[in-house]
Amino acid sequence: MQLTNLDWTIVLVSLLVSFAPAVYLARRAGQSTTEFFTSGRAAPWWLIGVSMVATTFSTDTPNLVTNLVREGGVAANWVWWAFLLTGMTTVFFYAKLWRRLGVVTDLEFYELRYSGPAARWVRGFRAIYLGALFNILIMAAVNLAAAKIANVLLGWPIWETLLVCSGINIAFAATSGLWGVLVTDMIQFGIAMTGSVAAAVYALRRPEVGGLDGLIAKIPVETVAMLPDFGNWSVALPIFIVPLAVQWWSTWYPGSEPGGGSYIAQRMLAAKSERDALSGTLFFNVAHYALRPWPWIIVALCSMLVFPEVADIGRALPHVDQSLLGHDMAYPAMLTFLPAGMLGLMVAGLLAAYVSTISTHLNWGTSYLVHDFYRRFLKPGESESHYVMTGRIVTVLLMIVAAAVTLVLESARGSFNLLLSIGAGTGLLYLLRWFWWRVNAWSEIAAMASSFVLALIVFIAERQGMNWPSHITLIATVAITTAIWTVVAFLTKPTDAETLRGFYRLVRPAGPGWAHVRVQCGDLAPMDGLNNAFLGWAAGCVFVYSALFGTGHFLLGHTTATTISMVLFVSSGAALWRLLPRLWKTS
Repeated sequence: MQLTNLDWTIVLVSLLVSFAPAVYLARRAGQSTTEFFTSGRAAPWWLIGVSMVATTFSTDTPNLVTNLVREGGVAANWVWWAFLLTGMTTVFFYAKLWRRLGVVTDLEFYELRYSGPAARWVRGFRAIYLGALFNILIMAAVNLAAAKIANVLLGWPIWETLLVCSGINIAFAATSGLWGVLVTDMIQFGIAMTGSVAAAVYALRRPEVGGLDGLIAKIPVETVAMLPDFGNWSVALPIFIVPLAVQWWSTWYPGSEPGGGSYIAQRMLAAKSERDALSGTLFFNVAHYALRPWPWIIVALCSMLVFPEVADIGRALPHVDQSLLGHDMAYPAMLTFLPAGMLGLMVAGLLAAYVSTISTHLNWGTSYLVHDFYRRFLKPGESESHYVMTGRIVTVLLMIVAAAVTLVLESARGSFNLLLSIGAGTGLLYLLRWFWWRVNAWSEIAAMASSFVLALIVFIAERQGMNWPSHITLIATVAITTAIWTVVAFLTKPTDAETLRGFYRLVRPAGPGWAHVRVQCGDLAPMDGLNNAFLGWAAGCVFVYSALFGTGHFLLGHTTATTISMVLFVSSGAALWRLLPRLWKTS
């Protein structure tokens, strides 16, 4: 593919427009770590919501969706659609609690919630584990997708893509701070969504597809079905039953953490109020699950007609590096049919999606490494300018290492599965630690260690030819990890009473799990919005799923199903409209 002068002009203009806020806000970001990492805790709900959506819209996301659809049909997306249950839990149960902490990073939670050396150890360990190891793996997966797209559209080898993209991200993330990330995310999300819709429109115009009617006529019914065939449990169990019954509450995955965490918590901590934290996270979940998927799914379905097999991609694009070929390459392959101008818009959109994700991960990972490790354990008491400068240096190092790790990954789906396996079994602890006083730091250590060891065992076994079904290993890992950390919670010394009382006064968690601590604090009339929270969670899930499925049924011409979905959408929306003021009042 050769981009025309018009295409390159569109790409360059989008870069200039996107990066202007970063340059403008660079001075403000350098004032303190609070500004650099949490935007001074002054961000409005709509800005943090859009930023969350932009961060989770990356170059690897459409590739992953395409991979899922081509291998398992539209219903295969339940492996990530199920995480809506997690997201709505964060909205209605945890968003306000996070904002009440009033900290710079979510890892400060550990020394507010737990006591003793174990609390300090967990904070320091997770700063390295998440901020460096886990975060680098995520960025490497995003880099890999960018490299595949650039190889198809521009003919660039992987090293050239990594060199150019690393330079762009370092220049941006090391100067702008979170304010720059938030404002730029808003601009980049608009560019990225415009590009993805354009890609779907032109994919449908391919002669092999013949428009939406042609697509519906040519693609098998079971492929476009949004629910799996429940007559075939070997398919329904791993892609629907297990994700909805087990995966959503038991697995820690960036952007879909049970109870919130990582850059989602960072955005909630940056909100100017508890109300903004709740509303912004709600907006994120609506846009993430209901607004974005269908343009990607349409392109994926069209690619099955244009490139039925992976080999067809290689034959049509002989310049593509054969080591990068896979089902996930079908998405960038479909972009080669875009005309001049539209191709530039799509490249600009993908670049915007890529930069918004990587810049967030760089800022988030750096916040852990600098604030929760370097400042807390190595160099306390230095000036704010010292920590900001250290953060900028760490940002550069993280990007360089992530680029190097990119060279050993194979596919977006493989990376997704690896991240799921590493975080399996820890989710229930992250949900309960806010509402049950008996969870302690040793519980967290046991959960992390057992989950990681089990994931390592599975990884080694697979390399030895022992391929167990992924849903079986997930269930086994969750069961074993949960049993281990629960036993450890009862066998080890609980968090000291003064720490528990301090945490309760600060966060004011509801429910019976803090009953005796509540009595010690003399709180005889506690804030309790759990009933409304449960109602909000249920209404929110129905609202988003009905919008998601209603859009799909409308596109596929299913009149009755579309009508039912829209009735549910309006009804659940009305329920949310009535519930939200009650939830805001308990803030």
